Amino acid sequence: MEKEAIVTLQTAENLGLNPEEFKRIQEIMGRMPNFTELSIFSVMWSEHCSYKNSIVWLKTLPRDGAKLLVGAGEENAGLVDIGDGLACAFKIESHNHPSALEPYQGAATGVGGIHRDIFTMGARPIAALNSLRFGDINLEHTKHLVSGVVSGIGDYGNCFGVPTVGGEVFFNPSYNQNILVNAMSVGIVKVGETISASADGPGNPVFIVGSATGKDGIHGATFASADLTEDSVEDLPAVQVGDPFQEKLLLEASLEIIKTGAVVGMQDMGAAGITCSTSEMSAKSGTGMRIDLDKVPTRQKNMKPFEILLSESQERMLIVAKKGEEGKLFEIFDKWDLECEQIGEVTDTGMLEFHKSGEVVALVPAEPLVLGGGAPVYNPPYSRPAYLDKIANINLGQVNEPSDYPATAKKLFSSPNLVSKRWIYEQYDSMVRTNTVTTNRPSDAAIVRVKGTDKALAVTTDCNSSYVHADPYKGGLIAVSEAARNIVCSGGTPVAITNCLNFGSPKNPEVYYQFVHALKGMGDACRKFDTPVTGGNVSFYNQTVLKGKDPEPVFPTPTIGMLGLLDDAEGYMTMDFKTEGDTILLIGQSRDDVGSSEYMREIHDIPHSAAPYFDLDEESVLQKAIADLIEKGRVSSCHDVSDGGLFTNLTESAIASGLGYNISTVSGVRKDAFLFGESQSRVVVTCATEKINEIKDFLSHLSIPCVSLGNVTGDKIVVDGEDYGKVSAWKNIYDNQLGIYLES
Repeated sequence: MEKEAIVTLQTAENLGLNPEEFKRIQEIMGRMPNFTELSIFSVMWSEHCSYKNSIVWLKTLPRDGAKLLVGAGEENAGLVDIGDGLACAFKIESHNHPSALEPYQGAATGVGGIHRDIFTMGARPIAALNSLRFGDINLEHTKHLVSGVVSGIGDYGNCFGVPTVGGEVFFNPSYNQNILVNAMSVGIVKVGETISASADGPGNPVFIVGSATGKDGIHGATFASADLTEDSVEDLPAVQVGDPFQEKLLLEASLEIIKTGAVVGMQDMGAAGITCSTSEMSAKSGTGMRIDLDKVPTRQKNMKPFEILLSESQERMLIVAKKGEEGKLFEIFDKWDLECEQIGEVTDTGMLEFHKSGEVVALVPAEPLVLGGGAPVYNPPYSRPAYLDKIANINLGQVNEPSDYPATAKKLFSSPNLVSKRWIYEQYDSMVRTNTVTTNRPSDAAIVRVKGTDKALAVTTDCNSSYVHADPYKGGLIAVSEAARNIVCSGGTPVAITNCLNFGSPKNPEVYYQFVHALKGMGDACRKFDTPVTGGNVSFYNQTVLKGKDPEPVFPTPTIGMLGLLDDAEGYMTMDFKTEGDTILLIGQSRDDVGSSEYMREIHDIPHSAAPYFDLDEESVLQKAIADLIEKGRVSSCHDVSDGGLFTNLTESAIASGLGYNISTVSGVRKDAFLFGESQSRVVVTCATEKINEIKDFLSHLSIPCVSLGNVTGDKIVVDGEDYGKVSAWKNIYDNQLGIYLES
């Protein structure tokens, strides 16, 4: 074999390790590691794999719940009991850096990777969601990235055969270079039929199954744990290449082999490939493995040991089988025309032994490689960002009220952040497997049937990063609360969350302040709504470093993926107006509050302002009241007030139904704040006239404000007696404006 280079401190630093970590590795090994061994430590101790700068605060999030079967960090994804002997596995993860450099494959492999986390546990994926952030929509670079990411998500998901049922897309200049691509998968499995990512039983054989191993994705975890710079294009080989058809075969073969009982443990080969799966499975069981790298099927000849170990080639799994039952694996994977090779066996040494060409190329202990077992843990210092002092509460007296409200409403409603993302979601298949309920009648959350039962899942992804930037704690509170509100307004009960925490560098004290306080807000909100955190992903270093300039981090974006449950799928609630003449009620307190609103950015060109008013107790009381109104059949439609404010809320309901509305604004709140402000804890419902008093009496006893705005009408929008035009004209803007932006 080719002789490896001599390892020095410079070698370690080139691999992303600091001097203290390099010293610690030598202490663990009792000697100087060789290059392959050092490479193993470098990927396993990268931020992406070890969470070394975040685990201290992640542990403060609530992780216990009555319905929780598998909690955060225990397996590849969280698992929640949904009744009828079924469980739901769900998780969200990022693929930001790869997508910024190679948007199509970066996004596609993000989708493939998150689905593998679900079916590796034995669950069949039934739904996908995403949360995407891009830069200034007028930039050609942004349009290129949007096109590539959307095509990658659509092509992979459509070919794989799992519907994309929901998501969110936002545009902001802070994401001009560092886009965010967060992918979520939701799956169903019978309770007791899951499989663990363990390596029990010394002597049991270890198999690699699925695709052959190539040079794509080498050091991908390290790449995802560093800043993007002008030279990052040189790291393009770190981006993996996906094959959705191969993944579909792997899904079916994996679920079939699990049912045979021949599998002891299984793990997806995601970040760090063979290195991660062998070390994590071994550490989980307190065992070791002896692996022969010559037996790993490869795409290229003469791959070096570290290349085989660190490759992140897609559509691969590591399986520990029961000794004597290897034939079942060969039979099933041969049936699905997939590679299935025994590459080693489980040992009782606690060591990972990697052999090639008859030589031991790496001998490392499994336990110190993994989170909680010896990987470094840091708690970086943080300080309040200086920019927060510059974000003062907006004095409405200093903001000119619009002279032409219909024209202002049209300009605001045309914002790429508010119009329909139809140009995007029409490239996704939302109906495959025929489980999706909300395709034609939209709801605040996506509703997915659980086949064979009356149940449905309500799922959503939410985060307004402008709020988090303006006030990290309050923004964290709102991110969780809005997700819960969306599920409640859809008729569901919030159950649990997964999160994808996208921030700049943890070495920047101001960024780490954002991270810490956003997690504090998330934790408080999760405890209030009894929605434990089942797992997720931390993505640091989302910032661009240009020569001669300070790093520019993205807006802090703690994306929430929330799971809710409906006992009766037919009882879900939609946002569309139902009947002409129905009364429109606004539930919740309106305020003279336009902070961090799309109105301030689009109309007044004020990019940064204070986060909107929010009170967690007030939000909790409101959500319980809305759930009661829906359960008792008192309302005909329900839609929460969020981005774009009340006017956007009402117009979305009008567009969804084809019916218009005639409303009057209320006294005591300035008209622009009432229509366009984004004060939280407000929901619009419609009801039959005879139910108005019943609803108002119920809300009055809870001290929740409720005002009658007006009525559902024919085909026009009228505000304070002023004609805003036909619903069809607004629908044309809503449906087509994003395409105009992206195709111009």
